[in-house]
Amino acid sequence: MDCPHHPRVEPNGGGEGVVFSIQRYSIQDGPGIRTTVFLKGCPLRCAWCSNPESQSPNPEIMFRSQKCQRCGTCANLCDVGAITLVDGVSRLDRSTCTMCMACVEACPSGALALSGKHMTVEDAVEESCRDEIFYTNSGGGVTLSGGEPLFQPEFSARFLRACKDRSIHTALDTSGHGTWQTLKRVLEYTDLVLFDLKHLPLREASRGNTGEQRPHSRQFEENPRLWRKKGLDQDPDDPRLQRR
Repeated sequence: MDCPHHPRVEPNGGGEGVVFSIQRYSIQDGPGIRTTVFLKGCPLRCAWCSNPESQSPNPEIMFRSQKCQRCGTCANLCDVGAITLVDGVSRLDRSTCTMCMACVEACPSGALALSGKHMTVEDAVEESCRDEIFYTNSGGGVTLSGGEPLFQPEFSARFLRACKDRSIHTALDTSGHGTWQTLKRVLEYTDLVLFDLKHLPLREASRGNTGEQRPHSRQFEENPRLWRKKGLDQDPDDPRLQRR
């Protein structure tokens, strides 16, 4: 079982990562027109998480009940009996599922879908840079988000470095949940930090809200100058702080 509080073991030494989604023409994740790359895996369990399907570090089969046509195609195809029909609606036993993806490929309505896929750094960069001309003309670039990018630290560092090698502006959207060693490595190739401040005051962060006691205070208290030098841009994610 994956421990939610420690970075995942990265395949190929970080040369390959699990990407949740790549969103083009993103205008809310940094300056200009950008592409946002969402990585899978997060050590926090925020009650207000907008992408809970990104919390697990592994690819997952997602089921959208509202799209299910109750045709039973998935159950009939599953060789290991991981899918059963309950009142005509599919039920997936994840402990039995082998992730063969036969059900996802055969689902006629898209009720079953894959969340997350393995990508090499090279493939992720190539897909992210398809709109490079828009970055140049708008002052945009590429933003690395999640999940939590620091949960895949080596992949994140390699990806951002590859973008910088192409003279592309880089932004890191992070909760700051990681060691300073990890942060320094990733920030070396980061032009802008979008810091998702999850809870205030820092010393009283509630485990009930984020799943962690004081998830940010250590990073701020030990070396706040590191963030300022990188141009910290606060992006409060606590619903109580989202006000103008």
